[in-house]
Amino acid sequence: MADNGEMECCGPGYASPQAAMQGPRETVLYTVALYIGTGIQKPDYLATIDADPDSPTYSQVISRLEMPGIGDELHHLGWNACSSCHHDPTKERRYLIAPGVRSSNLHIIDCATDPRNPRLHKVISGDEIKEKTNLSAPHTVHCLGPDIIISMLGDAKGEAPGGFLHINEDFEIVGRWDTDLKGMKFNYDFWYQPRHNVMVSSEWAAPNTFMPGFDLEEVGHLKYGREIHFWNFEERRVENSVYLGEDGLVPLEVRFHHDPASSHGFVGAALSSNIIHWYKDGAGEWVIEKIIDVENQRHPEWPIPVPGLISVILLSLDDRFLYFCNWLHGDVRQYDITDPSNPVLTGQVWMGGLLGKAPEVHGHRMTAGPQMIQLSLDGTRLYVTSSLFSTWDNQFYPEIREKGGNMMMIDCDTEKGGMSINPDFFVDFGNEPNGPSRCHETRYPGGDCTSDIWV
Repeated sequence: MADNGEMECCGPGYASPQAAMQGPRETVLYTVALYIGTGIQKPDYLATIDADPDSPTYSQVISRLEMPGIGDELHHLGWNACSSCHHDPTKERRYLIAPGVRSSNLHIIDCATDPRNPRLHKVISGDEIKEKTNLSAPHTVHCLGPDIIISMLGDAKGEAPGGFLHINEDFEIVGRWDTDLKGMKFNYDFWYQPRHNVMVSSEWAAPNTFMPGFDLEEVGHLKYGREIHFWNFEERRVENSVYLGEDGLVPLEVRFHHDPASSHGFVGAALSSNIIHWYKDGAGEWVIEKIIDVENQRHPEWPIPVPGLISVILLSLDDRFLYFCNWLHGDVRQYDITDPSNPVLTGQVWMGGLLGKAPEVHGHRMTAGPQMIQLSLDGTRLYVTSSLFSTWDNQFYPEIREKGGNMMMIDCDTEKGGMSINPDFFVDFGNEPNGPSRCHETRYPGGDCTSDIWV
């Protein structure tokens, strides 16, 4: 324990978002790196990156933990413990869960014994998950006190709607967490806010639909989501599904305010390139509104205008700034959301993308477009990676197969707003020992803006 009675970085979390913002600077980053889709028959791996600017290996991969098999498609990561169990000093943010979307394997990685050299602790077989729960394709991992719940995008055969997997602190399968999906058509991301007894989940598509690649016609055939779902959190059931229509095509990343008393939340609708905001009004009813609309852009090689394709959203720990990436356009945006219904654009940088607006920074250009982001606890450093999903990468940015992905960093002004690309940080996954790989989500040992939920 720290002198002020709050949990230190190595514990499960911080007593409040404000305490987390005062936490130490990240010294290493954990980023998933993929060989699937490259033609290189090697396992996906967890790359540990040196984030200490005073280190001689700054912005380099310093260790690589290979998964036991080939073809997992590691995607998102999550911790075994977070700030939702900060009241329990016996819990430790020790294990990182790395799901394989294609294999359905869950890799439990010990990051505490040697943070610079994580090691594999256990694997929960995808076959066991399918047999016991009829679920597959794990995506988002959230700590739930001592236990863990994971959104699963499909059933054992890869069809929608999937559901939620419940595992305990010993990484044993408890069963399905959900009790009633109530007509939910698809699954993707989720976030819960227990003071309001609510969880919100979003929709992508069935694994059998999105895994081969993107087909625009399948959107018209209603094979991609356009709803968000409000759950009775205690009863684990869908209470209300909200149809977002043409303004909410393929709603992906879900974020509530970090303030546990707030009812405000946001979702990025990828294909319609909109940010949707929700909150509870004075009568206790949920209000849903579109607050940001990214206009499609014409491209000489596209038969239709190119959507921004909002692939990720993130809120700073003080809930002041919202960040998101337009993976196809190639820009990362920062909005001041002090008034959540009236966001103000305060920063924008171009990194990769199809529109040709991204500059070269000290000899470097981003391969593909800005896809996943992770913000430092103090809000001043935004790390950006470029891979979305292997088949989608190859479809929209075929050069990534030969060049590999990369990670860059954006310096963020937390007082006035504003962003600029840091010229000294560049991780090139095109020069990996086994050949070019591609990078996706990033986590820090002490927790981050997208894993901590306060109660």
